[in-house]
Amino acid sequence: MSGRELSPVYNPGQEIVQIVDQDNNELKAVPRNIMREQGLIHRACYILVFNEQKQLFLQKRTKTKDLYPSCWDVAAGGVVLAGESYELSAERELLEELGVEVNSYTHLFDQYFEKDGNRVWGRIFSCVHNGPFVLQKEEVADGFFMDVAAIFALSEKEDFTPDGIDILQKVVNKIADIC
Repeated sequence: MSGRELSPVYNPGQEIVQIVDQDNNELKAVPRNIMREQGLIHRACYILVFNEQKQLFLQKRTKTKDLYPSCWDVAAGGVVLAGESYELSAERELLEELGVEVNSYTHLFDQYFEKDGNRVWGRIFSCVHNGPFVLQKEEVADGFFMDVAAIFALSEKEDFTPDGIDILQKVVNKIADIC
């Protein structure tokens, strides 16, 4: 996979993100670094990217990520910005992280997740894309397609984002319907 650069002034800590309550009602907008420092509940999109062989794109987060650095992640995606819908966030994140656009997404479910100070309302999507991808070097260190069973086996030996593994456990029985 090749890497893609953002402008030299890229600073995710200054992105303005949507803060919500435990019922996912909008409260205010704050810079991302404040959201992380105060452990505020926010929104995020998660996109499970499958290929036509029903393998899932697995990506390694960079060591500079503000949450779960150097962990494996089963989903592209990220924090929903203030004034942005989950759907627009998903489109933006796929273009930023993987350098691709897709024609259709499937909305799987919404969930609240809380662990290790990460408090997030996530909207989970899936899509089918065979690549190739252009990885965003600031966020994605590596990535490749892998069978879901092999991803679960790898998660027993390597560090994964806990929210990603939680999501994958919920959709594993529905993969035939998703792809």
